[in-house]
Amino acid sequence: MPISRTEFSSGLRVVTERMPSVRSVSIGFWVQAGSRDERPPISGHCHFLEHLLFKGTAARSAQDIAEAFDAVGGDVNAFTAKEYTCFYARVLDRDLELAVDHLADMLQHSTITAKDLDAEAQVIIEEINMHEDSPEDVVHDLATEALWPGHPLGRPILGTPERIRAASRSSVRGFYRRHYVPGNLVVAAAGNVTHDEVVRMLRSRMPVGRALRSGQAPAWNLRRHSRPPRSSGATVVKRRATEQAHIVVSTNGLNRTDPDRFAFAVVNTALGGGMSSRLFQEIREKRGLAYTAYSYHGQYTEAGLFSAYAATAPANAATVVALIRRELEDMRDGGLRSDEFDRAKGHVKGATVLSLEDPGGRMSRLGKSEIAHGEILSLNESLRRISTVSLDDARRVAHRVLSQPMTLTVLGPFSKTAFAGALE
Repeated sequence: MPISRTEFSSGLRVVTERMPSVRSVSIGFWVQAGSRDERPPISGHCHFLEHLLFKGTAARSAQDIAEAFDAVGGDVNAFTAKEYTCFYARVLDRDLELAVDHLADMLQHSTITAKDLDAEAQVIIEEINMHEDSPEDVVHDLATEALWPGHPLGRPILGTPERIRAASRSSVRGFYRRHYVPGNLVVAAAGNVTHDEVVRMLRSRMPVGRALRSGQAPAWNLRRHSRPPRSSGATVVKRRATEQAHIVVSTNGLNRTDPDRFAFAVVNTALGGGMSSRLFQEIREKRGLAYTAYSYHGQYTEAGLFSAYAATAPANAATVVALIRRELEDMRDGGLRSDEFDRAKGHVKGATVLSLEDPGGRMSRLGKSEIAHGEILSLNESLRRISTVSLDDARRVAHRVLSQPMTLTVLGPFSKTAFAGALE
């Protein structure tokens, strides 16, 4: 179905996609504020604020908010990322107004009391502790910090217990006032809903002002930096008494708008995107060295992150690092075969369609696309761009990305020098 968009003079943007065959609606309020927007002294504030907005407003308590969604069988939640925060709900189509009313109230009128701040600080510290108990989660944070030391994109989203304990009501509210403004907000909805319905509901609940003419250029600015952060090329070993060695090899990927991103999606899939991928086959299936081995590609405004991961017994860690290095170098040097390419391309196309089969997937695509760069591709256009990727395109972008300096991060029972020269 067609995607509809409205931008108001206040800067608030609304994007919707109608799916008349379903009985539900997913709606998200996307705020262009993430962990990269924090100064080091307030690291973790964005995620802290995500929690606090559920603690109550001038008109509703936290229990009122929870009971309202439970009473209609709906879901309401939120998450914080590097470049944005999303508050979202999924409800029956008849209950959309309830969802809009509550989310709009939370984003504009949360009280953020000192009592709630103190209570939620302990909750977040427990969340950090839970994260620290998962070596696979920790090693990816360490890898990003090792790849981009000192850059805002390299900092962990959750912050640290010390920063959370030091957070004050004034500093959290200051972040709230600076970033939670209409110009930083996108409302995305998908499901059995019309665009006019959503706009009508927002007009009475948000500072929308007058609607801009269709096709008028957006009045918002993306985060722009003179240059993306460079890959450090470092080797970082974090000693921990774990049963496995957790290994990440990383380098710079492609940013959100790079024309080569579709070609690299195929390369990433061939490397570590499924059970037939090179990393899975070479490390798990052929040698039985790991339960899981995969790669992924994260994209940001001016930079991207490519990582390959595997976990193995400490005695096998050097072997696994060598296998990852071998596959990355072979792909870099044009080793992608035509059968791998065809299989990976089909996987990317199929996964793209399957990810958009439900309203939640469609809503997420709308919100991410609009808040990241203002370009929302239809499903058919996305599939067309994937289809036009050639084997030569894939080999070219593989060399472009994988010829950059590689960063190695290992979490496990090792000395700091245990992997010196492993990627040289």
